[in-house]
Amino acid sequence: MTDYAKLAEAGRDAVVAASIVCNEVQAVLDKVRQITKDDRSPVTVADFASQAVVAYALRERLGTVKLVAEETSGFLRDPAHIPHLEAAVAAAGAVWEGVTESDLLEAIDLGDHEPGSAPFWTLDPIDGTKGFLRGQQYAVALAYIEDATPVVGIMGCPNLPTDMSEPLDVPDDKGCLYWAIRGDGVYESSLESAHDASTRLTRLDHDEDQEICITASVEKAHSNVSDTDRMLEWIERETDHPVGEPVRIDSQCKYAVVARGQADAYLRLPAKKGYVERIWDHAAGALIAAESGAAVSDIFGHELDFGHGRGLEKNKGIVCAPPRVHGLMLAAIKALGIGRDG
Repeated sequence: MTDYAKLAEAGRDAVVAASIVCNEVQAVLDKVRQITKDDRSPVTVADFASQAVVAYALRERLGTVKLVAEETSGFLRDPAHIPHLEAAVAAAGAVWEGVTESDLLEAIDLGDHEPGSAPFWTLDPIDGTKGFLRGQQYAVALAYIEDATPVVGIMGCPNLPTDMSEPLDVPDDKGCLYWAIRGDGVYESSLESAHDASTRLTRLDHDEDQEICITASVEKAHSNVSDTDRMLEWIERETDHPVGEPVRIDSQCKYAVVARGQADAYLRLPAKKGYVERIWDHAAGALIAAESGAAVSDIFGHELDFGHGRGLEKNKGIVCAPPRVHGLMLAAIKALGIGRDG
């Protein structure tokens, strides 16, 4: 029988270590840019270092690891990118004592597993690259998939304050960690006290007289903004339900702010025909939100199916919200014909 608690503990330790590495890189963005002569290089370096640290930590704790992750080592093996490799090794060294270039490259390639019917891990080493480069919100997201469903989810949000009254565009000095086991709830702690203090999150359903507040990206390219506006206008018009200003935040942190009640819905409406969401972009966050009591589906109300390779091939878009708001969102989508492009 699978020991999910053991998997969750190993995953928590791996995500905490990767979050430390990413914050170290984010703190010296300009220095990394100078070394690599590349404006986007800090997130590249942090991506590789984060994936290597997670893969290494899981292997050390669990032995053989089947990991489906976003990166492969080909870029770093190119002689033209030696500065990126050296910077990634230096970053990983913050938590991985004695790491070498070959160690790092080997660990990155542990993430090259092809998903199949057997259980596997999936990782987004940095979700929210633009937030990372702005010095704002991003996430390290890790999940364990079994029978096409996330059963363990861990998400590090290194700049997200536990105090919901604090601004989201200013990095927090402690950050947040979320973890969930399917059927056992979801827990929140600061990253620095992950083993000492945690709070179980319970997402209460939404009252009819409360404003609906969605969470949206800081930049507007990740979802179909016009369709989102149409949906909210339909809900206000057809239900007399007030709609408030969005909570703007990057990455899978959106799932966390819905789970903890800071926002009422996270939407990913198709921005272009044929787009398929990646499994690592949603596995951890979807489980965390669902275990808080939110409903998570695609835009047609279908359960997310993580059993078709690296993409959510059988789903279109994402709707995450407490049950009553989730129902309103699906009703608006149906009434407006959103996503019905054949």
